[in-house]
Amino acid sequence: MSIRVTVWHEYRHEKTNPKVAEIYPKGMHEALATYLRTCRDIAVRTATLDEAEHGLGESVVNETDVMLWWGHIAHGEVKDEIVQRVHDRVLGGMGLIVLHSGHFSKIFKRLMGTTCNLKWREANDREILWVTRPGHPIVRDIDDHFILPQEEMYGEYFDIPDPMETVLISSFTGGEVFRSGVTYERGAGRIFYFRPGHETYPSYHDKNVLKVIENAVRWAAPTPQPAAHTFGNRPTGWVDKK
Repeated sequence: MSIRVTVWHEYRHEKTNPKVAEIYPKGMHEALATYLRTCRDIAVRTATLDEAEHGLGESVVNETDVMLWWGHIAHGEVKDEIVQRVHDRVLGGMGLIVLHSGHFSKIFKRLMGTTCNLKWREANDREILWVTRPGHPIVRDIDDHFILPQEEMYGEYFDIPDPMETVLISSFTGGEVFRSGVTYERGAGRIFYFRPGHETYPSYHDKNVLKVIENAVRWAAPTPQPAAHTFGNRPTGWVDKK
């Protein structure tokens, strides 16, 4: 059975910035979706901010196994009821991969419970991503490091809860370091934050970045869950009556 993936993207920069449009003529979401469609066991759809319900109607969200999320300049425009819908699906088992500036998205901040703030610099920094958990499924087929010649710098301190796992860290031209690949679980859902992806650099054409995202989709896909939990008040002796 295919892993059902929804790539959600703000899709604003490509419409106003010629440099971004040149790098991603069909949008960053389509660059990611085009790659994932080459994977036989992954079925991909896209959704964008300006669609009705941001492209995330109930049927779309309910039929998504893993969602990718990229946002930047319009986090505040995402409706709270859509955030709630996605949040509930994550707790119910949907995987969520939050990309680059999605660290400031409503959904990521809600799931983390922190500001998710950080240091940054947009200055053509070289980024070296170092694997810190060799053998982890998210870094399968990735060497001990790979290099992005141009990227935006993100630096510590990154105000997130202690990750379940840190699988990648980055070092930058200015000497900064950053936890660039971190995992979490919330409810039955798995979450992966992955740092690269500034809109004016071609990071989503890089084979290593795309491979990490593909691996993360497989890692975050729902696994069989035990029978639904029963909550609420129970009278004394109800166990014996089962």
